[in-house]
This record gives sequence, structure tokens and C-alpha cells, in this order.
Amino acid sequence: METTPNSAPSAIVIGGSMAGLWAGRVLADHFERVTIIERDHFPETPEVRKGVPQAHHLHLLLARGHQILDQLFPGLTAELDGFGAGIIDLSQDAAFLLRSGWTPRFRSGILSYASSRYLLEWGVQRRLAAHPRVHFMEGAEVVGLLSDQSRSRVTGVRMRYRPGASQPGEETLAADLVVDASGRSTGAPEWLEALGYARPQETVVNSFLAYATRWYRRPANFPAQWRLLFINGRPPDVPRGGAIFAVEGDHWVVTLGGAARDYPPTDEAGFMAFARSLPSPLLYQAIKDAEPVSPIYGYQRTTNQLRHFERLARWPQNFVVTGDAACAFNPIYGQGMSVAAMGALALDECLREGRGPGMAQRFQKRLAKVSEGAWLLATGEDFRYPTTEGGQRTWMTRFSHWYIDQVLQALPDSTEITRAFMEVSQLLKPPAALFHPRIVGIALRHALNRSGKPAAQDYPLPAGWRTD
Repeated sequence: METTPNSAPSAIVIGGSMAGLWAGRVLADHFERVTIIERDHFPETPEVRKGVPQAHHLHLLLARGHQILDQLFPGLTAELDGFGAGIIDLSQDAAFLLRSGWTPRFRSGILSYASSRYLLEWGVQRRLAAHPRVHFMEGAEVVGLLSDQSRSRVTGVRMRYRPGASQPGEETLAADLVVDASGRSTGAPEWLEALGYARPQETVVNSFLAYATRWYRRPANFPAQWRLLFINGRPPDVPRGGAIFAVEGDHWVVTLGGAARDYPPTDEAGFMAFARSLPSPLLYQAIKDAEPVSPIYGYQRTTNQLRHFERLARWPQNFVVTGDAACAFNPIYGQGMSVAAMGALALDECLREGRGPGMAQRFQKRLAKVSEGAWLLATGEDFRYPTTEGGQRTWMTRFSHWYIDQVLQALPDSTEITRAFMEVSQLLKPPAALFHPRIVGIALRHALNRSGKPAAQDYPLPAGWRTD
């Protein structure tokens, strides 16, 4: 079905998730009108909305995502500080227990933002709603794509209003570019097939991880000097981990995770017993007398899912797919929002290079490169569990596990190794940065000199992190 384009260049974003909001912001620099179509309704105040049930859980905007937030929405974090959120230095204000021990405490300048997912999303959406080129269409869902007669160019979308909307029924909306940011459940493969294109191949890696989250009121005069406490498991033998994140409203978001089907319970007694079983007692000690302010929320949709749109030989003009709709990660690693932000910058670059034929396919290839490092990090960790299904374990996987173990063993004794590891895990640098000759040298020298160190659970908490 062909439509007549608007006189002024326009773009449509399918989905008002963080990926859709990032995309909407960069599109506003290139199009006179940007319409973000969202199935849900955005709240007037910061709160969990129905369409983002995972917003109850701990979300960390990685350092690269924080940089992009400041770039695209300057001053936003300062505006949200009034809610009690704030900037944190991830080596100064966060205590990480990894397989080899606690990370050293020092000021690194590797920054993130301590807030709930819903406060951050609310702030971004409010900023966009005030943008003169951005418009939101709520309570509607896209059910298909429109195209020209040759089906070589997408010209808009078919959309349907959800029950309860003031405008029931279906209608069409024309656009010069359609961006699908509708998440894991995207209809893009079916939409492409309906236009005569091939479905993308998919790679799925599932470590059978689940997590459970409860919110607490931070105990008065609590002595810890951290805003983030992270206790990692030790795969494959210890699949359990957990974290406490101090967010706005003097609240703690407490998330427990278990891989290889070792799922954390969502009942009171089971949740606390799981917390008590972690490699360090510190998380349990922190919450055992804290006041719960929420139910316990469970979540199990944690597969890594990569749709290989970049491999398709044919691709329609004026249609791109981004965010979880293209590449979704195990959310326990906190990469989703930040990779979506990196994808938005890649879209901006492609549009600046020209909106002509080939732009959309060029973007899908560039997005695949942008997502590659985070994908390797997430699936590499998930492959440590023998029960993980999907993907391929190669000799390179086994070598990477061995080498990363050497890096982690050196990490508690080296701020240089810690900085390099954090720069990679925070998506500031690609995984290859851990193979820099200097990092390799420190890790291997440490391996040769290492002898008789206690297991990670026997390491004392570094000075300044005491919680008792």
C-alpha cells in the first residue's frame, strides 16, 4: 500500500522504551516531525508504567550510556538530582566482589547515575515531550508497514488503537523513515516477510537466569560508604549473586540473581535465605533489619537474542530496527539502555552521511558492530555455565575464559587492571582493550607470582566499605 509522504520530512518511532526515546532525540535533529507511537500511556510523575514491568528491578546506566545521556540531554541529571538521585564514581562509590576478591577503591572518573529506571525514563520522556518536533501517540500499536508499489521503500505504518482509546480502529500514518524500537517482541521479521523480504537469522543464548527484586527503605545512619554493592557469583559452581543500589527517595533496590535454573524465590523466607547464601554475607547483613517497601518481583525473560538483520541481502529503504528488537542482552549485565544509546548515535551518524538509498542497510550493519562488544561480554559470561543453551562454544571461548580469569585474579591488587576492566565492562572501550600488551603483562606476571591466596569469600571488605 502506497501513501503520499508529508510535505515536511517526518519520522516514526515504534515504541517509547528507552531505545525509542534515544532514537526520537536524534531524529529530531534530522526531521521536522518525529512521532513516537507507544502502546502504553506515560505517567505524569515518576512511576513504573504497565509497559515496562522490568522497571521494578535494578537498572544501571553504564558509563558509556551516562556520557551519551549528557550529550543528548544536557543538564537532565542535574534536574533529576532534586529527587535524590545523583552521579556516582563506579570505583569510588561502588563495592564490587568478583571471583577473585573486592575491587580496589579509587577515584576513576568512570561515572554513572544512581536512579531508578523509571525516574530516568520519566526525565527523558518529559524532555522529549517538550521538544517542538517530537510528538507522542499513546495507546496505539503498529501492526504492519506501508510501502511503495515496488515494496522497495517503506512509506509509513499501519496502526491500531488499543481498547479504551478515544479513537478506536485502525489507521495509517506516513513517514520518510520508520524506526522500530518495539523491543524483544517486535513484529519486524513478520513485517519484512509480508513485504517479500527474508526473515533474519537469530542467535539465542540462554543461561536460564532469573532474578528477584525488592525495594527497601535505607536504614537510618547506615554506616556503608557505597551507593552500589555488587556480589558476583562464581560460575559454574556458584551461580548466585546479588546487588544493592541506593536510588532516589532514600531507597535501596535489592536484586538477587541465579543462573543455571537456580532461581531466587519470591516469597519472604526464600528471598532472605537466598540472600544469606551469597558468596559474601554483606548483602544479607544490610537488608536483614531494613524495612521492605515493595513486594518481591520476579523476572525470567533473560535470554540473549540477536536478530541478524545486517546479514540480509535485501533491505527496504527508510526502515531500521534498533534496541532490543535487534539485539537483546541478558539484563543482569545492565547493557540494554547503554547499547540502545550507542545505537542512537550510530543512527545519527548514518543520517548525517545521507538519507538516500542504502542508509537503512548501512545502519543495520553499523548497529551490529556497535552491539558486538556487549554481546561478546554477555554471552561469554553466560557460556561459563554448562547448562547454557544456544550459540557456539569455541576454543576462543575457552581461551577467553582462561585469560579473563587471570585478569580478574590481578584485579584486587591493581588499579590499572581495575580501570581497564571497568572501561570494558562499562562499554567505554571494546573487549580487545583487555589484551593490550601492558594489561597482558600485569595479568600474567600476577598469575606467575600468585600463591596461597584465600578464596574470594575470605577477603575482608576494603577499608571504608565496612557495613557493621
